[in-house]
Amino acid sequence: MFEAAKEDINIRPSKKKPIFHVNTKLRSYLKKYGREVKLPASYKDLMRFTYSIPLKDKKGNDTLWETVTYDMREWEFLRDSLVQMYAILKTEGDLSFTSHLDVARIDFCSFGNSQPFRIRIVNKFNDNHDHYYIKQADASRVYGLELEHLLSPNRITFLTHHETLVEEHIPGIPGDAHRAPNVAHLTPDQRDGTSNVAPAGSDGGRATS
Repeated sequence: MFEAAKEDINIRPSKKKPIFHVNTKLRSYLKKYGREVKLPASYKDLMRFTYSIPLKDKKGNDTLWETVTYDMREWEFLRDSLVQMYAILKTEGDLSFTSHLDVARIDFCSFGNSQPFRIRIVNKFNDNHDHYYIKQADASRVYGLELEHLLSPNRITFLTHHETLVEEHIPGIPGDAHRAPNVAHLTPDQRDGTSNVAPAGSDGGRATS
C-alpha cells in the first residue's frame, strides 16, 4: 500500500487540457450562423511539414514557436489554399484582391493546447503583413470565442470546418511579454504552474488554447 502511495506522489498530471470535439448540436449552431464553412485546407494538411526551426525573438530568446517547411508539392497546395482561407476569413470569400497576397511564413507551436499554426500573410506590393491562426477545433475554445463575440463590444471572427478552427489575429500584448516580469522570481516548478499563458506573439493578449 505504501509503495503504491509512493508511486502516486511521483505521478504529475498533464498541464494541458484535453481537446473536446465539436458535437452535433454545436455544429448545427455554427452552420446556422455562418461559422461552419468549407475551407480549402485543414489542420491535418498543415501537420505534414518536413522539418522545423526554432523561432527566436529580436533578443535571441525562444518564442516557443517553430517555423515549419514543406516539400514543394505540399507548399504549392498550401500556399494557394492559405491565401484563399485568409480571404474567406476577412472578406467572406472575395478573392479579387488575393493576387497580390502571399504566405510569408508558417509557424507551429506545440506548447498550446490546440497546437496552433500561425500563418503570416504579406502584401507583395508594400510588404505589409497580417496573421491568422489555424488550430484543432476544440469545442471549449469555440464556445469561448462565440461567447466573447456575443457579450463583448468586439467582433470576433472565426470559422470552423470539421476538425479545423480558423481565427483572426487579435492585436495585443503577447502573453510571454506580460508573463516574464511576473514569474522571474519563481522556481522552475512554480513557473510550470503558470504555463497556460500564451506563448509570445501567439494570440495577441489572449491565451492560446
